[in-house]
Formats: sequence, structure tokens, C-alpha cells
Amino acid sequence: MKERIGLFVCHCGINIASTVDVDKLVEFFSKYPGIIHAEHYQYMCSDPGQKLIADRIKEKNLDAVVVAACSPTLHENTFRNTVSRSGINRYLCEIANIREQVSWTTEEKKLGTDKAISVIKTVVEKVRMDEALEPIKVEPVHRALVIGGGIAGIQAALDIANAGIETVLVERTPSIGGHMAQLSETFPTLDCSQCIMTPKMVEVAQHDKIKLMTYSEVDDISGYVGNFKVKIRKKSPYIDWEKCNGCGECDLVCPVEIPNEFDEGLSNRHAIFRPFPQAVPNKFTIDWLGQPPCRSACPAGVNAQGYIALIKAGKYQEALKLEREANPLASVCGRVCNHPCETDCARGDVDQPIAIASLKRFIADKGDYPLEKQNPAGPEVAVVGAGPAGLSCAYFLAKKNYRVTVFEAEKMVGGLLVLGIPEFRLPRDAIKKDIEFIESFGIKIKTGVRIGDTVTIDELKLKYRAVFIATGAHEEIKLNIKGEDLKGVLPGVSFLRKVNLKEDVKLGGRVAVIGGGNAAIDAARVAKRLGAEVTILYRRSRREMPANSWEVDEAIAEGIKIEFLVSPVSFLGSDQLTGVECIRMELGEPDASGRRRPIPIPGSEFKIDVDNVIVAISQRPNTEFLGSDFERTKWGTLVVDSQTLQTTVDGVFAGGDLVSGPATIIEAVAAGRFAADAIHSSISGEKIEKKEFPIARPDEQKLKKVSHANRVAMPKIPLSERQGFKEVETGFDEATAKDEAIRCLNCAVCSECLECYKVCEPDAINHSLADQIIDLDVGAIVVATGYDLYATENLTEYGFGQLKNVINGLQFERLLSASGPTSGEVRRPSDNKIPKRIVFIQCAGSRDPENHLAYCSKVCCMYTAKHAMLYKHRVHDGEAIIFYIDVRTPGKGFEEFYKRATDEGVIYLRGKVSKVFEQDGKVTVWGVDTLVGKKVEVEADLVVLATGMIPYEDAESLAQKLRITCGESTFYNEAHPKLRPVETMTAGVYLAGAIQGPKDIPETVAQASGAASKAIAFLSQKEVHFEPIVATVDEDLCSGCGICIAVCPYDAREKDPEKLIAKVNEVLCQGCGSCIAACPSGASQQKNLTDNQVEKMVEVAVEEQ
Repeated sequence: MKERIGLFVCHCGINIASTVDVDKLVEFFSKYPGIIHAEHYQYMCSDPGQKLIADRIKEKNLDAVVVAACSPTLHENTFRNTVSRSGINRYLCEIANIREQVSWTTEEKKLGTDKAISVIKTVVEKVRMDEALEPIKVEPVHRALVIGGGIAGIQAALDIANAGIETVLVERTPSIGGHMAQLSETFPTLDCSQCIMTPKMVEVAQHDKIKLMTYSEVDDISGYVGNFKVKIRKKSPYIDWEKCNGCGECDLVCPVEIPNEFDEGLSNRHAIFRPFPQAVPNKFTIDWLGQPPCRSACPAGVNAQGYIALIKAGKYQEALKLEREANPLASVCGRVCNHPCETDCARGDVDQPIAIASLKRFIADKGDYPLEKQNPAGPEVAVVGAGPAGLSCAYFLAKKNYRVTVFEAEKMVGGLLVLGIPEFRLPRDAIKKDIEFIESFGIKIKTGVRIGDTVTIDELKLKYRAVFIATGAHEEIKLNIKGEDLKGVLPGVSFLRKVNLKEDVKLGGRVAVIGGGNAAIDAARVAKRLGAEVTILYRRSRREMPANSWEVDEAIAEGIKIEFLVSPVSFLGSDQLTGVECIRMELGEPDASGRRRPIPIPGSEFKIDVDNVIVAISQRPNTEFLGSDFERTKWGTLVVDSQTLQTTVDGVFAGGDLVSGPATIIEAVAAGRFAADAIHSSISGEKIEKKEFPIARPDEQKLKKVSHANRVAMPKIPLSERQGFKEVETGFDEATAKDEAIRCLNCAVCSECLECYKVCEPDAINHSLADQIIDLDVGAIVVATGYDLYATENLTEYGFGQLKNVINGLQFERLLSASGPTSGEVRRPSDNKIPKRIVFIQCAGSRDPENHLAYCSKVCCMYTAKHAMLYKHRVHDGEAIIFYIDVRTPGKGFEEFYKRATDEGVIYLRGKVSKVFEQDGKVTVWGVDTLVGKKVEVEADLVVLATGMIPYEDAESLAQKLRITCGESTFYNEAHPKLRPVETMTAGVYLAGAIQGPKDIPETVAQASGAASKAIAFLSQKEVHFEPIVATVDEDLCSGCGICIAVCPYDAREKDPEKLIAKVNEVLCQGCGSCIAACPSGASQQKNLTDNQVEKMVEVAVEEQ
């Protein structure tokens, strides 16, 4: 216990002395236990006051000191240093705050004095039990991290590096430069921003002490002051920047165009891009977000976005080649695919999906190129079945250099493509084109070879390294109702087969088709063309029909009647069919298929007179030709390993409908490709590589900006010409295809069309490059992440986003810039005309606490004056009108700059604008002139909104990683707005630029140099000292429950792996006390604020005076 304590009471001028009786305090505490000396002085924090304390320590041989004063945060170090120099441990000095906590809470001096006594008593009791402590000392890492590559980050990095300290500059975009690089000129000197900034950018890149990491972001920050451990995610540019020479050839061939962020959406850029010509580093980046929804939805993974982008560029052969990378049946699938890609197309969230399948057909028809005969020389593989799955497997095996022979039982190649789909949907020439392409890979196709008759599986196994069976599902499923064997009842697939083989098929005048799938619709449309009156009977509703909806629409348009919720009960007739007895159905709960189960309605039976019935309800595989060694499922399909497609017979694989049951053509293509990979893996020993990519889908904000454009309809022959089997859909012409392709939203940005690979001489492009996580140890961090503009879309009254001729300030900067989209000419976005009158609206969204931003951004008045002046310099007969609330010119030369603008003819109208709208090709502005008290209506050619600054979009997330705080507007808080304006409450972390609040360029550069100087001073220390008033653990009491670890907000707690009890990382601990409050056993205590101290402080605080 300390028994020789000195108490020193500060008057703080009159701040304390006017409401606290300082004489009474000295009198009271002169007799207080443990205090041997007490006195007061007018300014205890002054030099005389400090000398007074030092002298008394020596004279009275004090062992502890209590200073009753104000502002402990500011003065604590001052008094601690004084007692330390005088021989007392610095942590045996305590501050009793009797100003903020006492003298400003009352005007009654007695009450203030009583409260001051109570406060001082608690502090005296605390210091009596304080222990002498020593600061925790840590050697800092002599490396700095600067986050943000705008002018603030550039200046800070250069200053720190010029002091000889290794510096890492991290910028999340591909180039440093920030917003300043976008500006045309800077106020008030009208210097070219890039002219004065580019030398600094180049200096950063060339500085031997600066490691520049662009296209990178901070993932995580851990560690402690002076020893921060930072994880940086270096995003993949999908280009090897070591090889890239910046030639730009790739940019010239890229077919994808999206709005250019650097030009604020006023121009387009390609998916492979350089942000601007003077970019540092001067390298190209591929903007690739993952798989577009269309590609993700396609079972075969066809790159639809890629071939659509190539169609836009007029590269039809390249588009077809890209399609065939994943699907050899382009011509077939362009006509009869069920195109799940369109179901998932993001364009459907705006208006209608892209006509992806129709565009596929277009390139299949128009993108022909000479086929080169391939001669694979690898192992031999046999494929049984020349349907979509078999042909697909053969194709992908041949691409892997396998010699493939396909065995087909029929005389025709294509399976159900030729036997089951009518020619008005799928002409034979279209199938032939795809088969010729597949055969060009050296694949042999032998028709008329039936397994079990001509050759056996065992014989194939002897000759070939592997056998793939893909014989499809051709066997028809019966209804199993009375009369199904009557003459006139026809199986659907057999009926279509006969028609497609040009066999003689006779139908009566009235035909009923039973079923709701594509085969049923095809059979009905064929029967109609053969002269019958056709009715489809389907037991569920239209919504549940598995057939493609567009095919159902065509059937109805051709005069086919559909009876929904009807099921056949029996077929009528003695030998020859005469009719169908049916029953009406209602829908119940969903069944295994996910569709609602049809339930018969008793007593609803009725009859239909027909001459023929075509039963087309489903098919199943026929596996009789396979021996008993092949295991089957209860549905009659073959059992295979889902990972390898290996059957129960070694060396024999199977896929397609034979395994899955009836599926779509594109699913069969996918099954064939998977089988080829599995067979290759089995023969070569290579593992099948499965790649998963994020699905790139535009967010709601992007979709809102998309202009509506209707889907281009597929041209068709008129109904009057549909008597025969002429193809109904005639396909797009070139202009129509391009119009439809333009609607694509480029969801993934880069379409992976790979055109850039063809022209890159350094071979720098590599789509397999992955993000890198780089671990860095740094001692100090400068945060210079800059600002964004307030979302102008929020200002609906000004029409931004709806009116093309309403833009924001940064967009106008790009119009003024010589490197901008109009080469420095001021032209309207809507029609590229030169505006003769521009209205500038200041405080757009600012100084409006009820609706938008409460604060002023300081720079808007000046940049608007600059905009108006530069506009007048370019358009001499133009009129510039500025609506303002107040003109603020808080900077050197700013008032003169504003005066120059008015002298040059810029018109200022004081008042707010209430509405902006368009009429008769002009933008009309409604406002008020508050100086004359009149409403104002101005017709303008262009409106420019001066929107305020907000912190960059991920500011809060980064603040959490840095463990610093944000203010109400999410700008970062400084440690003290006057005395520590570039420091944060986390030592070693400093602020530079607009992340702390709106700033102009001179102020930003000055603060950046200030932050750099603080970082330099910090890193120049050999040791960093930390407060020792941290938590401790009583090992005898700790049970190792881990509660303290869970509640610690600074990750300063962990479990000792050997003792299985909690321990404290004293460097990380901030002494917040969370662990002490949570500890159930009392094992956690805080140095110099133990439970005993707190209890004694409470005891004396509540006792009567």
C-alpha cells in the first residue's frame, strides 16, 4: 500500500476553480489516509506546475502522485513523464478528472466540491494499491504499407520510401492514379492533372524502395502495433504481367464491350483492357467474373456468351469453332435443344432472355469453315451407338488423340435425331453437317452392326482398350390399358421412325395423341401434316407439360387441339380402334417428378371417336443385347459408377439415356463428354479435373441501368405452307443475329472466346492464373483509400439514370479531358451534339440531412466553377448557369478563381433546383432564385450535378480489419481533430486524403505527407512501447473454459496448449476488461485495476462525506 501520496489540484484557470472549492479539497485531503501532501495551483499542466510536482516529490519523498485536473487522455503522459523523471514509476501517477466529470455538471460550488472529493477519493484508493509497472517493448517491423493508389497514397508512399523505408503500395484497381487521373484540369491553377501526376506515378513504379501491388486488396490484418500481419489478395489479371509488353493487340480483337469505368460509363471498354493510356503499370487486365448463368446452366458447359460476343463482332467461323469446343452438334442443338441456358439468362430479369439457341443455329448455318481431316494415333476405343451421347464421346476422345470406331445398329447415323425428330424441326442436312464435322476427326462409323448379332461386347473388349455403350432409350412404354393391342393404336416412337424413314404410313381422319412430352407434340404435328384432325390428350395441365412450351405453341397454331386434365381409360373397338374412353382428372399434391399428381374424378368418364391413337408417353432402354454381367436398375437402365461411368463389367463404360433414362440432347452431349474424360482417365491414369467457378450474375443495380429491348423473333414459314415437312423456322439473317447478340449483358465480362490468345506474341495471356495470397509483415499503415461520389441514382428528382443528358461532375471531367471519350470536346451523351446551354446544380444530395448527405464536401463549389469556366473556354458562345445555395471558397486562390469565373460570364443563380425533366428534346430545370424570390424555369442542353464525396464502398469492412472507427458518414475517425488529425486510435495506423473526410488535392497531398512523416517517425524508433495495464490470468484459478477467448474483441486471448488454461498476448491486449467481466472464476484480472481496487473505489465513492 502506498502511504506517501501527493495530491496536486489544478484550477484549470477558472474552469475548475469557479465551480470547485480548491482550498477545501486541499484541506480535506491533507488529512486523508495515505496522503502526506496536498496543494493546488492555477495551471498544473504548465512548466511551473510540472516543476512544482517534481520539487514536491523530492522534498516529501513521495511514492505516488494523484493529479486532480482535466482531460486525462491529453494530460496523462505529461504528468507520467514528470513523475518518472523525478524517480517515481510512471504508472504510480493517476489522474482524477474533476473538470468534465464535476465542474461542468453543476453551477453549485458545494455540489461540485462534494463530487470532486468523491472522485479524488476513488483515485487515491486506486493508486494506493497500484503496482509499479514497466512498458511492454517491441521492435517494430521497418516496413510500411500504404493502402490506396490515388494521389494521397502515391505521395505518402514516395515520402516514406524517400526516407529509406521499404514501402508496399496496394491499389485495388489495375493502375494507380485514383480519381485525380480522371480529371481534366485542377483548380485553381488549371494545371493538367495527368501532366502533374504522371511523373509521380512513374516515380512510384521505378522507386527501389516501393513495392507496387496493383489489382490487389487487403484481405485481413492481424498482429499488433508495429508488427501488423497483413494478407493481401493479388487478384489475377489472367495475364502474366512479367510477359505483357502493353502492345494492345489483344484489345483490338476482344469482342466484348462494357461501360468504361474510367470514363464513368460515357464510353465502352473491352473485357481485356488497360485503364488509361498512362496507366502504371502499363499492363492489360482481363476482367473475368466467373461463369455466366447461361454457361453454368448448360449441361455441356457451352460458352454461349463467347459465341454471342463473336457474332456481335461478325466472327461467325470463330463463333462456331468456340461452340464446337463443348458441343459437336451445333447445327442440331441450334434447332432442337431445350436450351436451359435461356431459362437462366440474366437478360430475362430485364425483359426477355437472349435467343441463344437461335444464335447457335445462325453460326451453324453461316459459320462454315473448311474441315481438316485429323488422324489420331492413340489407343483404340469402341463406341456402341451413334446417337448424341455416342457421337459426343467419340468426338471428345478423338480430340484426345484416340482412334475411335462407332458401331450403329441402324443404317442411318444419329439415333433418335434421325429416327425420332421430324424434318420440319430438324432437317437431315443439319444432322449431316454435324456428323461430317465429327467424322473429320478420324472417327470411323460402322452402320448396320447390331451388338449380339454382328459382334459381341466381349469381342470388342479384346480389340479395343475401352468400350462405351450409348444405345439410348428406344423401347416404348405402354399404357397397359384395355384395347391397347387394337389395330389403329400406334406406338409414338415407332410412328415417328416410320415417317422419318419415309415408310408408308396410313392414318384415319381423326387421331388422338396421348402424352405431353416432345415426342407427343412431334407425333401430333406429323399426323396433322399427314392430313388428320389431331387431338392431344394430356392428364395434367399446360403448366406441367414436359414438352418445350414453344413447340406446344406451334402445335396449337397449326390447329391441333389439346385436351388437358384428361386420361385414357380404355381403347374401344372389337378389332379395329373406334374410340377412346377417357376420364377427367384433377391435380393433387406433387409426386416424385415434382409435378402435381393427376387424380381421376369419379363419374367424369366420356368417349372420343377416333380412327387412330398414337401413344407417346415415354421410352426406356432395351438392354437385352447385354449379358447378365451388366447390372440393371429397377427402371431397366444400366448401373454405372457415377464418378467414372464404369459399368459392372471391367473396361466397359456407359452413358446417355441408357443410364439416365430419357433425357435431352444437350444432356446426352454432356454425358458423352464426361464419358470421354472418364475413359481417358482410366487409360492414362490422369485424374479428371473438375473446375468450379463462381456464377457471374449482374446485380440489381446493373440490371436497372439496362435499356429494354425486345427479343428478336425467329422467322417462320406461314401456316399455309406447313402442309409438308419443310423446316418451319427459317433462321436469322446477319443483321437480325447481330441485333439479338447486342442484347447480351456480358454477365462474366470476359467471354473466354480466346481471340486474344491468337494475337498475343509474348504468350502472356493465361486464364488459369489464380489469385495469390501474399503475407506481409509491416510496422505502420497509411490508409489512403479515397472517395466515391454519392450515388446520383438516389437523386430521382434530377433524372439521373433516366435522362441521358443529366450527368455528374466526374462524367463532365471526362468530357473535358483530352484523353476522354470526346477528345476534350464538350458533347451531349444523347446525340453527340455540342450543348449551347449547360445548367450546373450544386449541392446535389449534399447539405440535405433529411434525405441525403448532411455535410458539405468542400470541393464542389470550386470544381463547378472550374467546369463552367472550361466549358466557356471550349464553347465560346455557350451559356453556363450555376444553381447554388452558398458559394464556398476555403483555400488559397479559391476566391479569386470564383471571381474569374463570374468575370468570364458564368451566371450564378442562388437557389435550389426542385425538378429536372425532359420535354421537346430539351432538359427543363425548375428552380427558384432566392435573391429575387421568384420561380425559375431554364431549358438546358445538358445538366451537370455537383455531387458530394462519400467514403469508398468497402470503407467499413477495411475499418474493421484495421480496428479503427468510422464516423456517422463512414469517414474514418482521427485520434483528435486538432492535435492528431492524421493519426487513428490504433497506434501505427494513419490517415491520408478523402477517407478521413472530403478534401481538395492540395489538402490531400499535405495530409498524405503528414501521415507519411508520422509513419517515418514511428518506424524510426528502435522500440515501440505499449501500455502494461493489461489483463492477467491467475493460473491457479483458471479452469480453461475459454469464455475469455470468445469475448476478447482484440484476439489477445488464446489457450496454452500444454497447460490448457488461458493466456494473454500482452501486446494485443487493450485493457478493455471484457474478459474480466466474463470470467466465472475470477482468474482474469487487470493490472492496476484489480477486483480489490474496484471494490475499494466503489466503497469510498458511495460513503457519506
